Amino acid sequence: MENDLVKRAKSGDKDAFAKLYTAYKDKLYRYAYFKLGDPDDALDAVSECITQAYLGISSLKSEKAFSGWIFKILYRECCALQRQKSFDSNRLDIYELNVEAPDAVTLAPELKEALSRLYDEEKDIVLLSVVAGYNSKEIARMLGLKPSTVRSKQSRALAKMRSFLE
Repeated sequence: MENDLVKRAKSGDKDAFAKLYTAYKDKLYRYAYFKLGDPDDALDAVSECITQAYLGISSLKSEKAFSGWIFKILYRECCALQRQKSFDSNRLDIYELNVEAPDAVTLAPELKEALSRLYDEEKDIVLLSVVAGYNSKEIARMLGLKPSTVRSKQSRALAKMRSFLE
């Protein structure tokens, strides 16, 4: 079903692309929200991601690669937003404001704190795995790492989180 939608979207079918967007929007938003920590920034990143995906879908080589491809675009957009905003380490965290993000994205304070203790790359790996549901091979392609490196970094990151949470 998804491969058919991608194939149709690649040939210019706007309705097919809209259905793909509908299927992916929540996962894309959750990833961007947890990566950026701000609901408006997350919406901006997803919006730019969708625009880039729509403009570039005809160049997608394999329909099966759509999921990894769109998350790679989102990852780049999130990184670009972070660079643009030059986040400082003392910024106010959205969770402290008790603002509820769209789609009821919430995180227990302990889990939020555990995630904040990770390096950016570790956090990306955990979020791509847990929130977006990708395996180590797919994450490796997105981040330009070896699958074994992703697995070891994920294992260390989860151990850090587990140690903090215990």
